[in-house]
Amino acid sequence: MKALLIIDVQYDFLPGGALAVSEGDLIIPVINQLQEKFEFIVATQDWHPANHGSFAANHQGKRPGDFVQLGNVDQVLWPVHCVQESEGAAFHKDLEKTKWKYIVRKGTNPHVDSYSGFFDNDRRESTGLSQYLREHGVEEVVVTGLATDYCVKFTVLDAIKEGFEATVVTDATKAVNLSPGDYDAAIKEMVKAGAEAKTSKEMLGN
Repeated sequence: MKALLIIDVQYDFLPGGALAVSEGDLIIPVINQLQEKFEFIVATQDWHPANHGSFAANHQGKRPGDFVQLGNVDQVLWPVHCVQESEGAAFHKDLEKTKWKYIVRKGTNPHVDSYSGFFDNDRRESTGLSQYLREHGVEEVVVTGLATDYCVKFTVLDAIKEGFEATVVTDATKAVNLSPGDYDAAIKEMVKAGAEAKTSKEMLGN
C-alpha cells in the first residue's frame, strides 16, 4: 500500500510565519489535490518546547544561522518556531485534514532537533512512524510538505533506510534555501539515495 506523507505544513513555516518558506502556501492546493487520490494519509507536526536547543534565542550571543553542538550533531540555529500549543504550530486552515489517519509530532526533546518524520537528528529516538506504517501494510511513501531541504529531505532519506519505497512530489514541496540551489541539491540527494522525484501531474495521472 501507498501512503501520502504531509510534512510540517504549519503556520510558522508559511508566509508570515516565524520561519517562513517563500511561497510555501502555494503547495497547499497541490497537496489537497493529491489527498483525493490517497486512502492512507499521515501528517507530521513540528512540536517544540519553548526551551528547545535549536532556537537561537536559547543561546546567549547566538543568532539564527549560527551553529551549535546539539546531541551529537552540528545544529543550525533557527528563530523560535512551532512552539507547542502556539498558533504558529497549527496546521494551515486551508489544508484538508478529514482523511488523515495519524499525526506524528516531532522535535519534542529540547536536547536534539528532529527534521525527519521517522527519527530525531541524532537517530537516538524513533517517532514510531516506521512501525505504524508497517502495521498498516504500507510499503511506499509519497512525500510532500515543508521544507524540501530539511524535513522533507530527511524524511525521504529515512524512509529509504527503513525499507520503504519513496517518492518526493516536486511541486508539492518548497525549500528554505539558506543557500541558493538548496532545493535542487535536496532533490538530487533524495534521488541519488533511491527516491523517485515526480510532479503532482505525474502522480495524479497514475
